[in-house]
Formats: sequence, C-alpha cells, structure tokens
Amino acid sequence: MDRDPAEDLLAIAVELERAGEAGYRIKAFRRAAQTVAATGRAELAARAAEGTLAKLPGLGDVTARCVAESLAGEEPVYLRRLLATADRPLDEATEELHAALRGDCHSHSDWSDGTESIAGMADAARALGREYLVLTDHSPRLTIARGLSAERLAQQLIEVERLNAGYGDGFRLLSGIEVDILDDGSLDQTPELLGRLDVVVASVHSRLRSPADEMTARMLAAVADPHIDILGHCTGRLVRRAAGDTGTQSRPESEFDAVAVFAACAARGVAVEINSRPDRLDPPKRLLRLAVEAGCLFAIDSDAHFSTQLDWLRFGCERAARCGVPVDRVVNTWPTDRLLAWTRRDRG
Repeated sequence: MDRDPAEDLLAIAVELERAGEAGYRIKAFRRAAQTVAATGRAELAARAAEGTLAKLPGLGDVTARCVAESLAGEEPVYLRRLLATADRPLDEATEELHAALRGDCHSHSDWSDGTESIAGMADAARALGREYLVLTDHSPRLTIARGLSAERLAQQLIEVERLNAGYGDGFRLLSGIEVDILDDGSLDQTPELLGRLDVVVASVHSRLRSPADEMTARMLAAVADPHIDILGHCTGRLVRRAAGDTGTQSRPESEFDAVAVFAACAARGVAVEINSRPDRLDPPKRLLRLAVEAGCLFAIDSDAHFSTQLDWLRFGCERAARCGVPVDRVVNTWPTDRLLAWTRRDRG
C-alpha cells in the first residue's frame, strides 16, 4: 500500500505534541515533513535506495528512516510505537459529543500566529468532515502574534469570500476573530468590522495577574459588548509548555469572580469556550461545572495553529463529558444556519 511519507512525519509530530514531548523534536519532524513534501517521490525513492535521505535539508537519521519505511509501504516504526502507547480512550459520552460536533469556532492561520495558509486550514477541516471552520486570527494589540490591523482584517474577509466561492461540498469557512479584551473591557477592533464577522471570540491576553476585582470588571464589560459571541480561554492558564515554547512551563489561572462572569454569559447568551489545547485545557473542571450550573452555552474549540491540531477537539469533548455539559448547549454541534442565527441575534 502506498503511503505518504510527509503525512507520516506530520502524524508523528502530532502524536509527540499530544504526548507533551519537547518542542524541538516536534519541530524536527515538521521541518522534515516540509522538505519531503517539496521533494519528488522519485528523488526520495532514489535517495532511499542510495542511503542519502539524511542529506536532504531538515532530515536526520531518525526522520530519514521513517521516510524510507513509509516509501516501502510500511507504517514507520516510530509512528507505530507512538500510536501503541497513546492514551486517548474515548468513552461513550465523549464519543457521542465528539460525533455531534459540526464545526470549530477557534482557529488561526499564517495571517497571524498560525503556521498554515487559510486554505490549508480549511482543507484540513473539510478532510475531518467538518461543516464549517471559523477563522479567528488575532487582533492588532497582540503584536507578538502578528495581530491583524483593520486593513488586514478587511483584506482577509475578501480572501474568505474568495475561498468560499470554490467550495461545492457544503463546507463553509466562517469569518471571525480572536479579539483581545483590553484593560477596560473594550474589544480591540472597530465595531464596524466586528459587526461584519460571522463569529467573535474575545479573550484576555495581557495583565493576566491583575487583582480579581479588576479582572472581573474587565470580563464583565467584555461580555456586555454587543459583538462578543464566545468568551475564549477564560482563565488564561497554561498547564504545561506548549510545543516549541521556550518560555515558562506553566502559567497560573487568572483570578476573577467566576459566578458573576458565568451568570453574565448565560444572561447575554455568550458561550464559554472549552479550549481543547493540551497546554491550556481551559477552563479547569471545577469552573466548567460552575458554568454548566449557571446555564451557559459552550463552544468546544481546538484553538488550532496548525492543521493537525484541528483534531484536538476530542480533548475538549472528554472534559465536557466529564463535567456534564449538555450536547444541545454546545454551539458547534449546531448546523451552520443555526450558529449564524445565534451570532446575529438581537443583543438588546
């Protein structure tokens, strides 16, 4: 059976990321995958026969061995071992919720701090059987993530429209943003542009160690904004180092009055994000249960910055199932028309 060595290398990178392995190892397999994808299969086969695969830029002995095994039609031993030791069981409740998901409301492209094109992210979502993917690149204030100015966001809307014109399978790329919640609770983009977007995710990315009363006021002001649809990764915590991150290994939760914030979300119809990233898993379970009790809506999101991370939704589903999140209160189990009717509702 023919195998794609570039896909096998990417699969290894994904499994390493899921396992929390060192970022340099993950990057090594991704770099190798890029080189292999750009090299013709005939050249790869010739190099495999000559034993010179490791001389290609970005390949070493380990990645070269994986490529050779893949070219021979075999599942690379490295990948097989990772899959055999992966601890990702899905129980019945988790499986039911995961199967009900129709889309993903939080993803990034190379227009901000993602690593793939918009088209690449959309194609990956389509391959996973999603009905929609919301593109939510960052807003201007987050300069470290190449946040989009108003002008660049307007250009991105044109690109989203262009791509949608080419999809004939019912899939839809939805426009959106992960907009920064500023210190006073206002949102980091013009109201006119926010009003043109299909979905608005609002998140705190700065001054995460503010006193609880200040953070509460900031979040309540954001939830009251008529443009917000989803409150993103509400505690801002990092439970372990993200792949490739050489900074702090973890980050504590922001402190705020969760009862007040979740009550406001429920009253305003703002969904609380269940962020599926293994380095975030936000909110923690005790707060997730509190949001369920408050009657909140939820969005189980991947927060993907790379196409293979779109499959991370299973992690959020597992935590949602453990905390009793009702399937019908997860907005991305809704079909596209219902989702858009919700985001375009009268906010009063």
